[in-house]
Amino acid sequence: MPVADPTLPVLDLSQTSIDITRQLCDIPSVSDDERGIADAIEQALESATHLELSRYGDTVVARTSLGRAQRVVIAGHIDTVPINGNVPTRPETIDGVEYLWGRGTVDMKAGCAVQLKLALELVAPAYDITWIWYDHEEVGEELNGLGRLAQERPDLLVGDFAILGEPSNAAIEGGCNGNLRVYVRTHGLRAHSARSWVGHNAIHDLAPALAALAAYEPRQVEVDGLVYREGLNAVGIAGGIAGNVIPDAATLHVNYRFAPSRSGEEAIAHLRDVFAGYEIEVLDLAEGARPGLTSPIAQHFVGAVGGEPRPKYGWTDVARFSRLGVPAVNYGPGDPLKAHADDERVALHQITAVEDGLRAWLTAA
Repeated sequence: MPVADPTLPVLDLSQTSIDITRQLCDIPSVSDDERGIADAIEQALESATHLELSRYGDTVVARTSLGRAQRVVIAGHIDTVPINGNVPTRPETIDGVEYLWGRGTVDMKAGCAVQLKLALELVAPAYDITWIWYDHEEVGEELNGLGRLAQERPDLLVGDFAILGEPSNAAIEGGCNGNLRVYVRTHGLRAHSARSWVGHNAIHDLAPALAALAAYEPRQVEVDGLVYREGLNAVGIAGGIAGNVIPDAATLHVNYRFAPSRSGEEAIAHLRDVFAGYEIEVLDLAEGARPGLTSPIAQHFVGAVGGEPRPKYGWTDVARFSRLGVPAVNYGPGDPLKAHADDERVALHQITAVEDGLRAWLTAA
């Protein structure tokens, strides 16, 4: 076991999930600086004899092995985007609603707090559970702790159902849209702008592509009962050499959020159709995930938690589980619109609602 930093606050998991959220948020853990919080989580769970505890870098895994007929995987990331004067946390009341304000309250230490409390307390759950608290979610794909675990220990992600504690306003958000970014490139011929007819303007050549985007009508696609909204947008444009030179190259940066009924290859093919005749360079691609709500165990989860499941429009790590054949949903406290905001804050009643929902489901097969 690693030697914990003696200056690190001790996590007291006997407190409420609201108090544990505050404790976690007051431990700074911006991406690439998760060692301290991972150490604190590991220390807090060391005495739990019903859990098999393991560590992979700054990812902590805790598993029950009770011989249950089914296993669920419940995960949350422990890193945050950079702090901007919003740590330590503080209580806040707005229009009669009580909040905890501060970096990480929404994305997603409130979800992690609920998971930690339940991991310690549920000694004999109805399902075997794999709890995962992972690092480097807020940065590049190549650093993601859950992605690293999927490559090195895919057996630890295997289960009959998975839950990611991403903020969802304490409601179930099934699956996620896929995410594709491309460059649309044009090439021209440089010339002096006083004699522009000698050259060929690459920026002007992007006009039909921009017109296609302006006229584009995104689909709304029903997938397993949930309606996903797509989006196709220009997110950047670059070109030009100087104020008196006709540009010989231009680039349009396009982002496509596509419904999980469409594969990544199909999404790329669709953009080649939209921008027919243009040079297309794929920058990155993340497959989506279907809702994951059709299996009996998922239906039992929906029944225990209550409410009407909704689609997840943004991409999340549920797609990693989907890729392994494990149906997965997002379920956590916090308004996604407040994630990464300087006034990030989570409603206290959502923290307790998610705890109550998970506890009800995990203790009543």
